[in-house]
Amino acid sequence: MFDKRYYYLLKIQYLGFRYHGWQKQPDVLTVERMMERTFAYVLDRKNFKLLASGRTDAKVSANVAYVELFLNDSPLPEEGFLTLLNDNLPQDIRCLEITQVDKKFNVMDAPIAKEYVYLFSYGEKNHPFAAPYMINIAGDLDIELMKEAARLFEGEHDFRSYAYKPNPQTQTIGHVLSSTIEINDLYTASFFPEESYAFRVSGKGFKRHQIRLMMGALFDLGQGNIDLEFFKKTLDASNDIKLTHIAQASGLLLQDVQI
Repeated sequence: MFDKRYYYLLKIQYLGFRYHGWQKQPDVLTVERMMERTFAYVLDRKNFKLLASGRTDAKVSANVAYVELFLNDSPLPEEGFLTLLNDNLPQDIRCLEITQVDKKFNVMDAPIAKEYVYLFSYGEKNHPFAAPYMINIAGDLDIELMKEAARLFEGEHDFRSYAYKPNPQTQTIGHVLSSTIEINDLYTASFFPEESYAFRVSGKGFKRHQIRLMMGALFDLGQGNIDLEFFKKTLDASNDIKLTHIAQASGLLLQDVQI
């Protein structure tokens, strides 16, 4: 006889700066490992499984992310469990909502679109407190040229130049719904620089390191290391350009997931 299984969708957010990404790995602290430890403690049992709608890299944060909880034997308590969970999660992880779903729900296929944001500034070095959220580029950046180039990511392209270690079977064609660089008014803090910027990009899904490679190419363009014509060639896979500038992880955050 099989145990009864219960299914829940968790909407969470976390600061990724001290974690080695979402996925559980041996001997390092990850968001998944911390959440598993917390669930085991508050439930006083280990007959559960967590599955995220997507994985984030080390130091990458999430304003909105979704995780499915598979729970055997008995359901979550009807009252007070969200508060209990948050009281026991560390300060840099928070659960926003818990919704019961059925076994037909698939958290991996559920996202309609994901929006990522990369925060950056240039010129004078930032206050050290800004390091978990924002990358500073020494010297000047041609922001207007970067804005023009960011728009070129929109639409369907073969992003093989922006794929990390692709093999011949890697599917690299993708569709970017929107891609802009704008003044950062999403996140503010007294220790942020007077002016900072946000690279905002959304789509159904992205390959490992893809957005950080996109940001790296934009930084190279803004610093004059490449020109706009070369940038355009990176969006044509027949040019066989291999990009290697992966922008630092701590400027990147998963802004929103539409389900």
